[in-house]
Amino acid sequence: MLWEPEWEALPRDELETLQLFRLKRLVRRVYERVPFYREGMDRVGVKPEDVRTLEDLARLPFTTKEDLRENYPYGLFAVPLPEVVRIHSSSGTTGKPTVVGYTKGDLETWANLTARVLAAGGVKREDVVQIAFGYGLFTGGFGLHYGAEKLGATVIPISSGNTRRQIMIMKDYGTTALICTPSYALYLAETMEEVGISPRDVRLRVGLFGAEPWSDQMRREIEERLGIDATDNYGLSEIIGPGVSGECIEAKSGLHIFEDHFIPEIVDPATGEVLPHGEKGELVITTLTKEALPLIRYRTRDITHLYHEECPCGRTLVKMAKPSGRTDDMLIVRGVNVFPSQVEEALLEVEGVSPHFQLVVDRRGYLDELEVWVEASESLFFDSMRKQKELVDRITEKISSVLGIGVKVRLVEPRTLERTAGKAKRVVDRRELR
Repeated sequence: MLWEPEWEALPRDELETLQLFRLKRLVRRVYERVPFYREGMDRVGVKPEDVRTLEDLARLPFTTKEDLRENYPYGLFAVPLPEVVRIHSSSGTTGKPTVVGYTKGDLETWANLTARVLAAGGVKREDVVQIAFGYGLFTGGFGLHYGAEKLGATVIPISSGNTRRQIMIMKDYGTTALICTPSYALYLAETMEEVGISPRDVRLRVGLFGAEPWSDQMRREIEERLGIDATDNYGLSEIIGPGVSGECIEAKSGLHIFEDHFIPEIVDPATGEVLPHGEKGELVITTLTKEALPLIRYRTRDITHLYHEECPCGRTLVKMAKPSGRTDDMLIVRGVNVFPSQVEEALLEVEGVSPHFQLVVDRRGYLDELEVWVEASESLFFDSMRKQKELVDRITEKISSVLGIGVKVRLVEPRTLERTAGKAKRVVDRRELR
């Protein structure tokens, strides 16, 4: 189903005309209102009137996550703070999150975009939607919540965790659509089997899963074990949250990007050069309709490629392949962005540990587990087990509070972790996308 067919099925020439109109308006607006963009455009010698075609977008400088942090918290906002009615944020590598603001108009746009994602994934007005994403500064829960309400569906804002209660609610309340991470969907399926509940005992029929990478094999397993159709969706808190792109239930092959609101580019991660259509590279997104925090050429760090194909759903929008990797050292663990530098900052505040550490990520059953290996000082190994446990508890509490997820901490002897002349190997990812 198309939620907004007048926009989602636009002929290509009309879509590009709309994009150019909105791009010109955007560039003029940020040049006048956001010193960061005015200075950046002046630095490369581009004025708003120089943007005459969509190809001229490539003349504008990039925006990065570091730019948002350096202008923390509100330096990139294009409206006065009283016009901002909602704040969300993501975690930051040094304790400073990237802050995202929304006007009333932005929230309306966001609801419509997530309604598109839900409609593409097969959700209808008659559905009962159980949202098992966390609610808070993370954009996933709220973004899809308001999209489901926009559709007219019944929403259960259960949030994350408490798996057996999730299953009880699912069964008793007649949930027909499930929203969570794909790994949690499999964990729900496993727990249902443990307590003797089969897919026939619930009314689930569709699931929309995102916030972490997953494979088509994992999709098939989710669909078989829960008895549903499963689709993928993509978003970034800096751009808008969920609602940037989504799979359609008819094809389940690539995610339609909502190009009337976002212009995607693929660039060479090393040079920043725009790559020809169809080549794999880093996804760069320009927001065309955001009011509070418009972003020009935002570098997502996600590696993918774009392609056009005639789709049975009727959408004419470009598709992006599932991201196949990243250009930075970020990990996604249970839907949460984790940077090694966050752990390093936390460890520096704990007395008795060295700066040598390693993150070991594994998948136990269907849920990711993060273990932090930390080299302790030599003197610690002559201390009592009680003191060692106290240190582990302090480290665990500190890192968990910084990352926002539970971790396990393992103390290792000095000089246990590999040293190299180059960049330290901070991450060991043992997960396999099945």
